[in-house]
Amino acid sequence: MVEREAWGPTYVVAGALRISEDKWLMHRRPLEKDHGGLWEFPGGKVEDTEIPVKALVRELHEELGIEVSVRDCEPAGFAEERGLSARANGRSPIVIMLYTIADWKGEARALEGGRIERFTPDQIANLDKPPLDQELARRLFGNP
Repeated sequence: MVEREAWGPTYVVAGALRISEDKWLMHRRPLEKDHGGLWEFPGGKVEDTEIPVKALVRELHEELGIEVSVRDCEPAGFAEERGLSARANGRSPIVIMLYTIADWKGEARALEGGRIERFTPDQIANLDKPPLDQELARRLFGNP
């Protein structure tokens, strides 16, 4: 009989920040981090004591220096890692929960490295992104 370890998922939250009718904010990960140099929706891990939307508010403040209200975060979908790739690499599978946000206080800045830029959905479709962010962008914008 094969022994199996219990691998709970790592929950991550991300924000699709709408700048204008046709521009959205994306974050380019610092080169020294996992998926370094790839573009993503900004956000981060949900701590054990947090609910996802409050984790997103915290992460966007830490990562971008902006103040977001829970009421301005609209659930938009999720993407999850499937298969054995995460476990084969010695980590838990990731589940990303995406929220859209159209209102916040402050000017977004890349406080933890990398950089931020504003893109149209068509431009976002052509950015190099981690697989789960690719899936989230497809679902959000309907791009192939």
